[in-house]
Amino acid sequence: MPLRPHRLMSVVLAAATALSLAAAAPVATAAPVTECAPSPATPKQQLRAEWLASVANIDWPSARGLTADQQKAELIRWYDEAAALGLNTVVVQVRPTADAFWPSPYEPWSHWLTGTQGQDPGYDPLAFAVEEAHKRNLEFHGWFNPYRVSMGTDVNALVPTHPARVHPDWVLPYGGKLYYNPGIPEVREFTIDAIMDAVRKYDMDAVHFDDYFYPYPVANQVFDDAAEYAEYGDGLSLEDWRRRNVDLLISELSAEIRSVKPWVQFGISPFAIWRNASTDPAGSPTQGGVETYDDLYADTVKWVREEWIDYITPQVYWNIGFTVADYAKLVPWWSDIVAGTDVNLYIGHANYKVAAPAQGPAWHDPNEMSRQLTFNQDHPEVEGDIYFSAAQVRANRLQHMTIVKNDHYSRPAFAPTADRLVARGPSAPLMADARRTADGVRVRWVANGATSYGVYRLDGHDLVGRCDLADAANLVGSVRATSGTLQSFTDTTAVPGERYTYVVTALDRSHNESPSSAPRFTKA
Repeated sequence: MPLRPHRLMSVVLAAATALSLAAAAPVATAAPVTECAPSPATPKQQLRAEWLASVANIDWPSARGLTADQQKAELIRWYDEAAALGLNTVVVQVRPTADAFWPSPYEPWSHWLTGTQGQDPGYDPLAFAVEEAHKRNLEFHGWFNPYRVSMGTDVNALVPTHPARVHPDWVLPYGGKLYYNPGIPEVREFTIDAIMDAVRKYDMDAVHFDDYFYPYPVANQVFDDAAEYAEYGDGLSLEDWRRRNVDLLISELSAEIRSVKPWVQFGISPFAIWRNASTDPAGSPTQGGVETYDDLYADTVKWVREEWIDYITPQVYWNIGFTVADYAKLVPWWSDIVAGTDVNLYIGHANYKVAAPAQGPAWHDPNEMSRQLTFNQDHPEVEGDIYFSAAQVRANRLQHMTIVKNDHYSRPAFAPTADRLVARGPSAPLMADARRTADGVRVRWVANGATSYGVYRLDGHDLVGRCDLADAANLVGSVRATSGTLQSFTDTTAVPGERYTYVVTALDRSHNESPSSAPRFTKA
């Protein structure tokens, strides 16, 4: 039942009185910040995410031609499962093949929605996806593919108004697909404009690219950009010119995002091998395979060092001990790459390999994924993980994600703050009350303009020391702010009859955290 105005005011005044009384009371001496040793097993900030791929209907929507209500129901189920698993971020593909999951003035509606390119799905999927993610306090990272135009080679299969039909000189066939030619300046400008349309219109938390830049090499095929190289090469080698083309896309898009919405992050998830040490002494201790620098013309290490991106998520899709590309060697190498920069490091994980027949014995061990996260704890530069993909997370073969949740996600975690966005957090919220209800202990506080709130619980009735909030050991909930004056969270894990102390903190949209509220003591 909504509170009447006089009752609401009494609650607010009571909260303010409690705060002033707490300030006047003797305060236990808190340990200096330097003495607080957060446990790596319960990090307070950790990215926990999954990729939701739309291309080829891998994850969402599961098939072309579903009704709007069916598509919405599918996405809500994905989000609810992510939240139940303890994830705090979803990476949703919204521009899979030079098309759009929103009404874009640049590109047609995606045929992965309706089965017919250009056909309105009857709602705005991107608006819905962002809103529903935020309702569940999930960060929303919009996933865009910069150059891929079509999964086939027939340009006439695209709608007549498609930019690739209007500008056929922008497009090259390669490996059974069509791609925009990265060497054409107009292509780069168009790609940035198309992505920035979504950035401007929607409340996304990040722009995300995966590993596709110049296409992966195909034997006996040539990516025929000789004419553009002759026109724009500026005396560079072909390889350096191609790398410059991609560098310009990354640096210019980064500048655009930060100019228009500085709080929106830009993250990239490349193939994990930049160069092998056998190719370059600065490369990773890996043997053979694709090298992004040489084969995809993606100088991912440069992007980190120039700090054009806010996070990098190398796809370390191999097990610990794999000879050619050992997880336990690649993660430390990437940790060294980001050290001293303002770029966060997350790791991409290959859930699709778990229990797959063609994979080695390590992937038939239910604990392999959990073991990888445990390994990461010894490398503090690693601030989280992204799983590929949502369908494989849901399949949970060998119960591997159940093990991950039990071993690593027993407590909630806030998504990390991008280093360039670290700032003083909001003011501390005012606690209203903490009372036992039929569902658990309901904690309420007064909204203070924050984006979200963290709720902490300590055993017993005691004042809260600074170190009690140093990690997530006492964090029981993280909730998105709602429109009401009073905000609430129900602690369903409180044991009836036990005595507890609750405090609440406020977080801005970049997850900078406030000091804690005054404590509230209650018996569950």
